[in-house]
Amino acid sequence: MLKIGKLKLHSPFILSPMAGVSDLAFRLLSRKFGCELAFIEMINARSLGYRSLKTKAMMATTSKDKPLGMQLLGCEEKFILRSLDILRQYEFDILDFNAACPMKKVIRRGEGSSLMRDPKKLNRLLKLVVKNSGVPVTVKIRSGWDERSVNAREVALYAQDAGVAALFIHGRTKAQIYHGRVDYEIIREVKEALDIPVIASGDIFSVELVKEMLERTGCDGVAVARGSLGNPWIFKELSAFFKNQQVPGQPTREEIIDTMLQHLELSVKVHGERNAAVLFRKFFSYYTKGFRKVRPLRERICRLKLKREMIEVIENLRYL
Repeated sequence: MLKIGKLKLHSPFILSPMAGVSDLAFRLLSRKFGCELAFIEMINARSLGYRSLKTKAMMATTSKDKPLGMQLLGCEEKFILRSLDILRQYEFDILDFNAACPMKKVIRRGEGSSLMRDPKKLNRLLKLVVKNSGVPVTVKIRSGWDERSVNAREVALYAQDAGVAALFIHGRTKAQIYHGRVDYEIIREVKEALDIPVIASGDIFSVELVKEMLERTGCDGVAVARGSLGNPWIFKELSAFFKNQQVPGQPTREEIIDTMLQHLELSVKVHGERNAAVLFRKFFSYYTKGFRKVRPLRERICRLKLKREMIEVIENLRYL
């Protein structure tokens, strides 16, 4: 059992927040396949502080969407406090503070992994969040800024000092973004240095890679991100692995198509028909990765706006 503050999880496999991906439909579908704790996509404290309608829409949830994590991005105390005040109106179980996002627009604002360069500032911000949050607080970091400043152990100790209940670490530097090798050694060093749970991420694409992550780092859990894109079955596989059961084989084409239809239906219920049609285009590509002769259908689906038209394209996959 993985314990994060008051939250007790039966599974150590967590669905990470992913921008433009981790909406309610995606989370509900992942839960059907065995995902226990899932995160809403990253919420910007400044946008939430200004009560952005788009940001509030991203936070849509239901009673079936539990346990639920919220991830906050920010670097300005006044907006962090304002957003924490607004978040009291919402029901969720964990609040994660993002000090890991490597995107340029985030770095320019001094947010995300930019905070890896100032562990003391991160410590102050985390103390503020811990003090004013009504739920357990976690933090996500990277191995460092670049290969010359791999300082995850130092940053992690500052985070623990601030009172966080657990720490997520992506085993790459900001400079790597999502390229190059995951640094298992730095994750292991962080795990050995802390008294709180450490959840690792980076290249969680299969049971074999999860097993390697656990064995080489000793981490308490793993966060699944890109490995779940078009592949909710990864949670079923990881659940079987965790229970020492036989890991199921790869899904059949029929299973993939049926799951796509389920995902589309959920997306329509959450976003409405026209918005769901636009949002589902990227998921169509994720699900059909490796399919032969699929390019014409991918091009066609990018022009569609109606649910029945999208269903027709998905059903055509059966005959490729």
